[in-house]
Amino acid sequence: MAEDLFSPLALRDVTLPNRVMVSPMCQYSCESRDGLATDWHAQHLGSRAVGGAGVVMAEATAVEPRGRISPEDLGLWSDAHADALRDVTAFAREQGAVPGVQLAHAGRKAATSRPWAGHDPLQPDEGGWPVVGPTADPWPYEGDAPPTSALDRDGLDSVRTAFADAARRADDAGFQVVEVHAAHGYLLHEFLSPVTNDRDDEYGGDFESRIRFPIEVIDAVRDTWPDEKPLFLRISATDWLPDRDSWTVEQSIRFADRAADRGVDLIDVSAGGIHPDQQVPDTGPGYQIRYGRRVKSGTDDVAVGAVGGITTPEQADALVRNGRADVAVVGREHLRDPYFTLHAARELGREDAVEVPPQYRRAF
Repeated sequence: MAEDLFSPLALRDVTLPNRVMVSPMCQYSCESRDGLATDWHAQHLGSRAVGGAGVVMAEATAVEPRGRISPEDLGLWSDAHADALRDVTAFAREQGAVPGVQLAHAGRKAATSRPWAGHDPLQPDEGGWPVVGPTADPWPYEGDAPPTSALDRDGLDSVRTAFADAARRADDAGFQVVEVHAAHGYLLHEFLSPVTNDRDDEYGGDFESRIRFPIEVIDAVRDTWPDEKPLFLRISATDWLPDRDSWTVEQSIRFADRAADRGVDLIDVSAGGIHPDQQVPDTGPGYQIRYGRRVKSGTDDVAVGAVGGITTPEQADALVRNGRADVAVVGREHLRDPYFTLHAARELGREDAVEVPPQYRRAF
């Protein structure tokens, strides 16, 4: 039988019950700026698990305080953060979902207000903090950027250790998947792209030097994260900057192969975010899926997740049936419909493949 949206997918010792993944979507909803999960996170993630998604991926979760996008971001830099997430992961597993968490560091795009508060850069006296990147060049805001400094050797060691420690806490909190965030213009993407990385040491310059630090982070996480649990990696397949020296799909394919060699089990393919001058293509349905398809066609021995404008069950199912991706990563549609997967099973005639909670059987 051909694989479809409701075929299980075994990755190491974890089996995804279906090929629908809730894309990590920032909620900017921590209270007291402490990075601790709240009732909001429990409801947001729990409802998508009830809705049947195979993987419920928690938002970009900062591995250290200065790695937050906003002061209200979720964190995993202390054991208290793991404690706050333990009930969330337990509930997701009880619903049959695989709970995951995206480990992130915002780099030079850190220290901004929440989107609905303007998403403006915050100075230290406004609740922000000094930020770091591959170089001291700040994100090109229209307003003044927070103080920005380049990571030195000690700083690189600190960030690498922070990712590894966060992976250990993720395991302790009960997550079954960890995803390393190397996309959307955040710290690891900043190292990958020549747009933001012109260092003159072994961490900048040619392709091999620019991927060095992200690969070191992957190694540190893989060494800490249990061998029986899968590791995902989110990348921006392209910087959407065709008129300058930038990160391209061809480089993404090379990087994906290298990451797979280091123990990454799935490449979660997105795009863009490195610079405000990016030339975003038409953002209609499936506008980024082409990049996932190209990465999958160019890599061996690693699964691929496609994201970007997936809005219908038929579209998600076709991705898997046609071999363009192994997992449909659904973002905004999950905000509109937490029960996307249950609705998809009914529309595609695959009710046999999902367990509808008894409380909801009258509706499904």
